[in-house]
Amino acid sequence: MAEQRQRDEWARTSSIMALIANTQRNPKRQRAARPSDFDPFARKAGVVKADVSVLREVFIEGRVSAPTSG
Repeated sequence: MAEQRQRDEWARTSSIMALIANTQRNPKRQRAARPSDFDPFARKAGVVKADVSVLREVFIEGRVSAPTSG
């Protein structure tokens, strides 16, 4: 329950922080800030590019190899 309360409080706080940041930005130079930019609990999903052979190894053969940059 304590973690959920922290998440809830950070959701409110980050919304206010985004609002303040958006009032001070230059629209021609900066994108609008989102509450998730300030929320430490917001997960930033990363995109991993892989070819079909990696998917075949994981889902058909059941092997997990080390990630490679690509």
